[in-house]
Amino acid sequence: MAWWMIAAALASGAPAQDAMAGMAMKPAAACPATPAPLPADYAGWPTMTALKAGAKADAAAGLTLGTGARVTLLPTPQVTYAATMKHMGTPADFGGSLAFLVVKPGRYRVSLGAAAWIDVVQGATVMTSVAHGHGPDCSGIRKIVEFDLTPGAYLLQVAGNTASTLGVMVAPVTAAAG
Repeated sequence: MAWWMIAAALASGAPAQDAMAGMAMKPAAACPATPAPLPADYAGWPTMTALKAGAKADAAAGLTLGTGARVTLLPTPQVTYAATMKHMGTPADFGGSLAFLVVKPGRYRVSLGAAAWIDVVQGATVMTSVAHGHGPDCSGIRKIVEFDLTPGAYLLQVAGNTASTLGVMVAPVTAAAG
């Protein structure tokens, strides 16, 4: 039932439960037992190599571009970030730092398996994100943030994750995917 139909029913004096009775929640789509192949930009997501995030920038584990990683994070109080995070989460959350190297300038996509907060940092500069979204249905990719990056070394700072592990992948965005 559309919102305006509910409002009209309520305005007519109908009890709220009567107005809501015709409104069905759309169930989440069930994922198939064998998921469809991911688009080329996400092909490295299922690989999931094991990494441990660093408590400091100089201890950041190295991500391989285009390859997914199952990252073990640290309790927030144990993490010192190179650049102050705008969203730290709570002391009960998890975070850490990961390093990656960009060789070619372009747009890079950070894919996450949860709704953690991230910053991409080069030196002392927090990079500005240029796009946000969600991964393909049934992929396990919960959040995507894109950045336009130049060649150099970067840190991926993760904060506010409610679990001690997180799926992460940094990959260049192909021209076909836009």
